[in-house]
Amino acid sequence: MHSFRYLQGRLHAENVDLQTLAERHGTPLYVYSKATISDHFTRLDQAVNRLDHLVCYAVKANSNLAVLNTVAQLGGGFDIVSGGELFRVLRAGGQASKCTFAGVGKSREEIEYALNEGIYCFNAESQAELRYINEVAGSIGKKAPVAVRVNPNVDAKTHAKITTGKSENKFGIDFERIPEVYEWISKECPHLEIKGLQMHIGSQLTSVEPFIEAVKKVAPLVAEMKEKYNLRFFSIGGGIGIVYRQSLDSGTQEWWGGEGQEAHPLTIQSYADSIVPLLEPLGLRILMEPGRFVVGNAGILVTRVMYEKRGGAKTFKIVDAGMNDLIRPTLYEGWHQIVPVQKASDSATETVDVVGPICETGDFLAQDREIPVVKEGDLLAVMSAGAYGFTMASNYNSRPLVAEILVDGADAHVVRERQTLEDLVRGEHIPG
Repeated sequence: MHSFRYLQGRLHAENVDLQTLAERHGTPLYVYSKATISDHFTRLDQAVNRLDHLVCYAVKANSNLAVLNTVAQLGGGFDIVSGGELFRVLRAGGQASKCTFAGVGKSREEIEYALNEGIYCFNAESQAELRYINEVAGSIGKKAPVAVRVNPNVDAKTHAKITTGKSENKFGIDFERIPEVYEWISKECPHLEIKGLQMHIGSQLTSVEPFIEAVKKVAPLVAEMKEKYNLRFFSIGGGIGIVYRQSLDSGTQEWWGGEGQEAHPLTIQSYADSIVPLLEPLGLRILMEPGRFVVGNAGILVTRVMYEKRGGAKTFKIVDAGMNDLIRPTLYEGWHQIVPVQKASDSATETVDVVGPICETGDFLAQDREIPVVKEGDLLAVMSAGAYGFTMASNYNSRPLVAEILVDGADAHVVRERQTLEDLVRGEHIPG
């Protein structure tokens, strides 16, 4: 569910008119709903309350300080993948002691920074990384808390570019090697403290079966490592998929997998009902690392139709948002519902390509999409753009980054100012 709906024919974010926001702040424009972020986080947190648990929001999904502050106020932890993300969490009021640090290529500077701030744990992805963390920790007189990320070789049945739990992916250590790696840590790495075990099999999972398969496969290994090395936690990662197509009138939902495939809905209740009984016998703290689930449907991208171009083969609606603002459709065929901000007065539709102004053939938001008829100057809302939208944006074609707005009831707050042209060249210098 989310808090975007038509009121008197105009699309609103909670109680704020999106056309008014666009006129005031310009387009393209990212708009987030605080109520949706809070609702999604809280529903997951409560669904697993039979477990000793911590929901660690995946910062890479949306790292705006206002979003992070919302999660921190709800008592959440954070899954980070860089020193910069840790800095953001701390600046937003989050606690380092609730941060897990993932990623395959942590630098010395990042490891030292995280140790000095007192993070909860490093999720290590290779033996070489463990060796390096041990060296860095020893050099500054610290003991580093670590968990090994296991690659369970489970097919998440999601898009190839967002699956992470198969043996051919770059993430984690092979399932069969985990016992020897933990033994090696205990004997050869005096500056590491074994704290847990972690897994994550992929993103935008639309079925509970891969979660069940992975937990059933890894849980006995976790129990064995707990017995030998006194594990404190088991992190089951994130990956819960979201609804990409919804009715904005009645609040009913249709399911769309989002990366090009239709699927049955994966609800929080079905997820919790399936995995909680498998996790309870472990007697460990359970960590979850959702990102898209928390913020995906909490954000939209508002864009204006600039031109219409009719050709022999296609009709193009050229909008002012490009692949530099939202790269998901180009990068991995991400499907986003696109609706007019001003609801159409009739049911007329047309099949078009919604494309941006970037000088690339791959610059599109939708292809061969049937949408209500819109004309030049009309506003469109690209739905479910709260995750991996702004965080993957760039200045390609020297386009300033767009503004971000957080809506809270009837209030709209600018939580990131639109970049200026001067911002584009700040820090650059001509020699001499």
